[in-house]
Amino acid sequence: MPSPITFNVHAQSGNARTGRVETPHGSFDTPAFMPVGTRATVKGIFPHHVRQTGAQILLNNTYHLMLRPGSKLIQEMGGVHKFMNWDGPILTDSGGYQAYSMADINAIDEDGVSFKSIVDGSKIRLTPEIAMQVQNELGPDIMMAFDDCPPSVDPDAGPTNQVRIKQAAMRDSKKRAIYDHDARLEIANERTVRWLERCKVAHARPDEQALFGIIQGGADFDRRDWCLERICNIDLPGYAIGGVAVGETSEDIARVVRHTAPKMPQHKPRYLMGVGYEHDITAAVLSGIDMFDCVLPTRNGRNANAFTSDPETDGQLRLKNAKHARDDRPIEEGCDCPACDPASHAWATYQGRHFSRAYIRHLIISNEMLGPILVTLHNLRYFQRLMTDLRLAITEDDWEGFKRKRPRLAPIVDRERHGTSTAT
Repeated sequence: MPSPITFNVHAQSGNARTGRVETPHGSFDTPAFMPVGTRATVKGIFPHHVRQTGAQILLNNTYHLMLRPGSKLIQEMGGVHKFMNWDGPILTDSGGYQAYSMADINAIDEDGVSFKSIVDGSKIRLTPEIAMQVQNELGPDIMMAFDDCPPSVDPDAGPTNQVRIKQAAMRDSKKRAIYDHDARLEIANERTVRWLERCKVAHARPDEQALFGIIQGGADFDRRDWCLERICNIDLPGYAIGGVAVGETSEDIARVVRHTAPKMPQHKPRYLMGVGYEHDITAAVLSGIDMFDCVLPTRNGRNANAFTSDPETDGQLRLKNAKHARDDRPIEEGCDCPACDPASHAWATYQGRHFSRAYIRHLIISNEMLGPILVTLHNLRYFQRLMTDLRLAITEDDWEGFKRKRPRLAPIVDRERHGTSTAT
């Protein structure tokens, strides 16, 4: 059966590559960053404004849409594209990450996961078959297999000792008072493979929706290799690296991706799930990753934190700070987002002016909705400009030019390309 999507690599620089994915609802260029529209909306932003930031594909959350308004209702309304008025590609996750992140309100077994609904407290069941049914009803272009996502590192080690993560780690232990991290990773690996096989059998629309498998294994290379071999031996339109950005350091993320990505099928999209900091994205692109998603641009935007290229800000501008109270500058000089350059988006403002830091701070301090909206638009555009710069660096094999544009990322480029961490 022919794949519902096609992927063509256009250029390559080392392991990094550019390409294009064609889907039933249009195409997107890679490397691609997918804004997260958890409940079929990117919070506070019109779909056409999301598109104007450069986004070509969105991510929706299966678990949350299953709870409200329900996948059958969305199917009755014509599918998620029509329901949310987004005319481009959409990817849905499977709910596997919620099994990890909501450990205090779920229970996992070999057949699936039972959740306590965050909407009304009722019992919700997710199995590979149900995850496929829900995503078939939602109607995205790309759907993710239901997997078992374990903690990447031992939750008792380092900064990851959090209540929910600890509970996620404990729930599969034979002795509830003892946690064996190696045993947990092995259980998750084997279960993820078995669940993918069930997902493929249950997938009712394989000619219309692409199913991606997910590679687990934590930070253990041998377990990553074991899972990669078995997941990628199941013929699918694309594959993802899961189980990172769940408590480990950026160095550990880069190490796992650097080891895993080049071993994934060359002619199919490679997706790194949930990774969104620009240094992590840059390192992963240099390892050969094609797709990313993260809530950072929108969540940080709603919390008055703007991403910028300014080395003095260490990457983020905290607009609640009092020092911005009389600052007439835009969030970032030279940015072409609707907040910094509204005229380029045909927004009528006083003398074609930008929205100043002082005004945006006033809106945020006053709890006015426009403030978070403007910062979110800026952040969404910032991440799409990053992807444009990465695609250009790959196409022209010009990483020195990329480092000049984004000097804070120069050490990452040098490390991934040359095994050094000295910026030039």
